[in-house]
Amino acid sequence: MQVITLLNEKGGVGKTTLATHIAAGLAIKGKRVILVDADPQGHASVAMGVERAPGLYDLLVRELSFSDVLRPIAPENYAVEGQEVKGQLYLVPSNAETRAIPLMTSDGLIVLKRFSELENAIDAIIVDTSPTPSLLHASIYMATHSIVYPTECEYLSLDGLMQSLQHKDMLQPTRNQWGLSSIEVMGIVPMKYRSKTVLHQHNLSKLREQFGDKVWTPLALRTAWGEASLMRRPVFNIAPESKASSEIWQIINRVQEAL
Repeated sequence: MQVITLLNEKGGVGKTTLATHIAAGLAIKGKRVILVDADPQGHASVAMGVERAPGLYDLLVRELSFSDVLRPIAPENYAVEGQEVKGQLYLVPSNAETRAIPLMTSDGLIVLKRFSELENAIDAIIVDTSPTPSLLHASIYMATHSIVYPTECEYLSLDGLMQSLQHKDMLQPTRNQWGLSSIEVMGIVPMKYRSKTVLHQHNLSKLREQFGDKVWTPLALRTAWGEASLMRRPVFNIAPESKASSEIWQIINRVQEAL
């Protein structure tokens, strides 16, 4: 089982979009996947057509079982028309109570302990995080194997990326104390990319100079993304032949290869 976390300490860069599409795509490809909404805004829950609920709070604070908090996502809500969904997709929903989790537990390993219960039952856990660093983030770091960093090719987004990378490195000594391996930077995904702008071209080039092949295929700013968000469906569900769909499948395939 792999725990893959989506991080960037800048809001609005596409963490939820990427998390929901990776989770749904892996399920389509045959993986047993849980999407964990760890953002008090609950946007991953909303994006999957599920009402906000204190699922993560119930799991970590009220100590409910996974069977009590998991919400199965019906394949028709994310599948590509005409293709069989070979795996399973579940959601741990979130709401404003998620914000209180760090205040209600002092166990920094609580996320790791709860996720470990699923070791032989689930292939991948995809965690969507809030942009604001917190003690919940620290606990998620302890449970994470790999991180995917979405970022726009804009200054503030890139600054959030650098802050996120620094915090990952700061948590590593604590992981070492518990015998946990280093967190892998799985990939950095440029979001809302505008290839015709000199600024985006320049910043993408700089990203690739610094991080090499860790920088994945950019996801271009396309109308299909807004339409998919409005319909609360993945872009490959509503527009399977679109360029947006083709681009996101490249990302999903890279994640699958890394599992």
